[in-house]
Amino acid sequence: MGSSYIATSYFAPYAEGVTFRRSPLALAILGLLENGPMHPYGIQRLIKQWGKDQVVNVGQRTSLYRMIVRLEEAGLLTAGAVEQDERYPERTVYHLTDEGRKVCREWLAEILTTPRNEFPEFPAGLSFVMLLTPETAGELLSQRRESLTKRIAELHLELRSEVDGQPIPRFALLETEYQVAVAIAEAKWIDGVLHDLHTGKLTWTPGPV
Repeated sequence: MGSSYIATSYFAPYAEGVTFRRSPLALAILGLLENGPMHPYGIQRLIKQWGKDQVVNVGQRTSLYRMIVRLEEAGLLTAGAVEQDERYPERTVYHLTDEGRKVCREWLAEILTTPRNEFPEFPAGLSFVMLLTPETAGELLSQRRESLTKRIAELHLELRSEVDGQPIPRFALLETEYQVAVAIAEAKWIDGVLHDLHTGKLTWTPGPV
């Protein structure tokens, strides 16, 4: 199975043959439902509580709800009881299906074993840096370097965070460790580029390619 999943589960009679592409948010929803049935608000709260919002974009609750609907249509989860609490609106509780559990494991295997070009913005910006003067590029990269320094410090604080006075297990912070390693490597690379710009080893005439 590749990064796309073809919905054929009996839980999704209206989604036969529909292609569903995996995403960090879809994986997070399926993974969190491994802990038991939850309503969307609980899923969003848990993502933030566990710090997964650093690697999964869950800022907009509407995006979360839309993804849950798509996962349900694909047969990867199913709606259960509706929770009623006078303090909140009615909330539908969702359950992970057997197919959802299977797909979650397959996605994890693919993600952990196979590097994927995810087309981040920074390399795209670098590919057109020649439109700027070397001086301007150096100033902008210096600003990014400062931001990385702050980001690395924030991530180190997360690695030392505790819950109820107890350190968070390392396995729950591996994505943060990875972010630290990536940020440090990027900062080191920018330092090298800035050095070459300042010494004139790297230069160009600004303008279209």
